[in-house]
Amino acid sequence: MVKSLGWKRISLGIIVGALLLFPFISESRTLIILLTQIFIFAILAMSYDILLGYTGIVSFGHAMFFGIGAYATAIMLKDLEPTLASFFLSVFVGVVIAGIVSFFIGLLTLRLQSHYYAMFTLAVSGLFLVAAEKWRSLTLGNDGFTFRAPELFTDRTTFYIFVLLCLVVIYVLLHLFVKSPFGSVLIAVKENERRTAALGYKTLYYKVVSSVVAGVVASIAGSLYVVSLRFVNTSVMAIDVTLNSLLMTIIGGVGTLTGPIIGAVIIELAQHNLSNLAKYHAIFERWIIFFGVIYILAVIFFPKGVVGTLQDRFKRRKNNNITKKAG
Repeated sequence: MVKSLGWKRISLGIIVGALLLFPFISESRTLIILLTQIFIFAILAMSYDILLGYTGIVSFGHAMFFGIGAYATAIMLKDLEPTLASFFLSVFVGVVIAGIVSFFIGLLTLRLQSHYYAMFTLAVSGLFLVAAEKWRSLTLGNDGFTFRAPELFTDRTTFYIFVLLCLVVIYVLLHLFVKSPFGSVLIAVKENERRTAALGYKTLYYKVVSSVVAGVVASIAGSLYVVSLRFVNTSVMAIDVTLNSLLMTIIGGVGTLTGPIIGAVIIELAQHNLSNLAKYHAIFERWIIFFGVIYILAVIFFPKGVVGTLQDRFKRRKNNNITKKAG
């Protein structure tokens, strides 16, 4: 067990080190921007995994928290001086608003069955989307607006490294969160909520905290996303954002944290490459169909996601080896 943990840490360290060196080796600006987007959506997918993978909660309104962070950062950088102080203040404001909204949504609905939470988050997310479309004096509606990023982030390499470090820090914090006694109770709630409640745990409290953590992390991802584009419109609150985070979590592996990162890589690369193929053949203009085929194949061959399925196969092989030695 200790050896496996050691190898995991060494492997992760090598991957992070290679990614840190990548922009100094490659001159491809497009690839650096694409990897930055992958890191951001990996953060979003990990936040969704806290709900789905560790608490068993399905949310159809996760884009709402992503959009709250996005608009908080975009509006404050537009209205204030685009400095690092303004950026971190905007991230803090987005986190606070997302935390408050997720707290009250969780408090209102999580005492009921999880599908009520899913439908309620979808409804509230729709209200936030309509508000963003209609409050044109603040958001400029569907047209959106551009803004200036802090000077430090105007260099794509610097911003790439900053987002990568954010991904690493958030991964470590979420890993500590799910591996803590609190995280163990969350998993127990997912497996059997009634039995967990019978043991004396206040399951509502644990589910609400999980909802707040997921909303806060999604808000941070939204803040990073708009700075990468230096533009925001209502698309940051669209249902597509929620569905993408759901797909990333399922394809990568539910309840693994590393799975959503792998899922983000697969989804973003698939979208990028399939849409680019439209330049060479008209059939790829309907690239979303091929994307659906990739998803179906992933579910067939990796029913527990890429990471989950590989973990199961590794455990099965390990158990077989132990059985053979014992025999």
